Amino acid sequence: MAIESVVPTVDGGRFPAKCIAGDALAIEADLVCDGHDLVSAIVQVTAPGAKSPTTTEMESLGNDRSRAVVTPTLTGAHSFRVIAWADRISTWYRDTLAFERSGADTTLDRREGAALLQRLRGALRKRDIAVIDAALQALGGPLPNPEVERAVALARRSPTPDATTSPDYPLRVDPPLAVCGVWYEMFPRSASPDPDRPGTLADVVARLPYVTALGADVLYLPPIHPIGRSHRKGPNNSLEASASDPGSPWAIGAAEGGHLAVDPDLGTLDDLAHLVTAARHHGVEIALDLAWQAAPDHPWVAEHPEWFAHRADGTIRHASNPPKLYQDIYPFDLEGPDRDALWAALLEVVRHWIDAGVRVFRVDNPHTKPFPFWEWLIAQVHERDSDVIFLSEAFTRPKVMHRLAKVGFTQSYTYFTWRETKSEIIDYFNELAHGPGSAYFRGNVWTNTPDILPGHLQRGSRATFLARLLLAAGMSASYGMFGPSFELMVRDSIAPGSEEYLDSEKYQVRHWDFDAPGSLAPFIGHLNRARRAHPALHRNDSLRFHHIDNDQIVCWTKQCGDDRVLGFVSLDSWQVQSGWCGLDLAALGMEPDEAFVVHDLLTDARYSWQGARGFVQLDPGTVPGHLFEILREAT
Repeated sequence: MAIESVVPTVDGGRFPAKCIAGDALAIEADLVCDGHDLVSAIVQVTAPGAKSPTTTEMESLGNDRSRAVVTPTLTGAHSFRVIAWADRISTWYRDTLAFERSGADTTLDRREGAALLQRLRGALRKRDIAVIDAALQALGGPLPNPEVERAVALARRSPTPDATTSPDYPLRVDPPLAVCGVWYEMFPRSASPDPDRPGTLADVVARLPYVTALGADVLYLPPIHPIGRSHRKGPNNSLEASASDPGSPWAIGAAEGGHLAVDPDLGTLDDLAHLVTAARHHGVEIALDLAWQAAPDHPWVAEHPEWFAHRADGTIRHASNPPKLYQDIYPFDLEGPDRDALWAALLEVVRHWIDAGVRVFRVDNPHTKPFPFWEWLIAQVHERDSDVIFLSEAFTRPKVMHRLAKVGFTQSYTYFTWRETKSEIIDYFNELAHGPGSAYFRGNVWTNTPDILPGHLQRGSRATFLARLLLAAGMSASYGMFGPSFELMVRDSIAPGSEEYLDSEKYQVRHWDFDAPGSLAPFIGHLNRARRAHPALHRNDSLRFHHIDNDQIVCWTKQCGDDRVLGFVSLDSWQVQSGWCGLDLAALGMEPDEAFVVHDLLTDARYSWQGARGFVQLDPGTVPGHLFEILREAT
């Protein structure tokens, strides 16, 4: 017996595949056996702390491939194995029935079957022995017989002594937020309603109803630690800062403390705990930033200079991205001579914030740190706190992004921000949903970030912002936005060709009118409420693109059970676009000429439709897209 091509596995089991607690997971394998015997197989899944595995029988898919569907309910590190064997009892029953139906004498066949059942009886638990005894008695009568068939079914779940067992494959089970969620980023110091003072964590608490109305599941805060004063950056990343300039939150550490401290200008650790509790009351998780770097006046610089890389003259090396030099930041040397102590200190940092109630972290530039460090750190965290989520901010080469996902990151930023044309969008989302990395790489698509004001938003109109929002929310189960720059449609960059915001919040306090006329916030909230109501939008594996005869319009569907969502978005922000589409109704489980109604979740409009072909017209002056639920019965 050979067990081959097991899925889901990652690099032959070197890294865990991933799934969500409470979701059905299909485990498949090729089960190849010489001869003509029937093959039976089971999947055994071992949950964290379980004394014994749960067992699920595999069903044949034909062509020597079998599948079992399991539903893990606990988060954490699981394992599974496949056990397969040549099922002589099932084979005997198949062959005996064939002889019986042909009119042949099956006396010897029945005796041979009885011997096989007796052998099985000796290996069974007491509660199953009665099934075998009933079958043995029934062998004297006509076949087929339900008592015999119950015994055969029992044999299909009972490995023989010579069964083949696969290796144990790791499986990571995460909470639902690991796959589906809306992220909203906000600088606490820009949350103040008073233009005469910067914001605090208490001001963020006051903004929670706004964040909730947007439909956000995660509120992500950039670093909340004390900010260094040495080489502090001024507005627009200038090298000269005045005494009143707050500096970059990513220049972590000052006399007030380092990675374990809250910036006193923002509040206290108690204020953070109150924010976490209040946010959770609103159904929102607080995400904090993990940035493994220090300002020159971080306490660790004096206490542990060995934790930083040094130049030939003995000075500590500044962070750089040649020719850029970041004078306000020292990166940690995670491969230095005292790496064990540094790694332990950084683990303490993560656990410190977990103990404060934080369960979600966005990790700054993880691709610039060693893979073994992340594999160790995340495993250590998950050993104690299995539901913690790590989002990788790694805008880097694709294989590096995937390696970070393999070593433990729950989600990753993606290249969506730069995908603009129809072909780019279709190719990239197909890769995310169905590509070889889909067993472990979970994309979180962002419309913008504090570092990235993409060119299409700079050049675009209100329709551009709406289109990018609809693409992100309609195609990806997880997406994010940097606000309020996004909903207020901020378009000004620091210079032509730059993706840096003018007067970026990274370097200065901004005061926003969150309720400004024309804000996209009401639309965003309406869209996200529709997302929550439709399970089809909570996952990516059902994403399918459909033909439409206009290269400026993207058409797609997602489905979950009977819930089907059909989306259209125009990529032209200035002119009306229209086209005829051809839906793959068979892929949606619908008849070729079926009549149905599509209900627009954005405008509440309803349209009758019949068959695969339909006409769509999109006006950037209103809403440049549709997000339909498909109602099977036309009304």
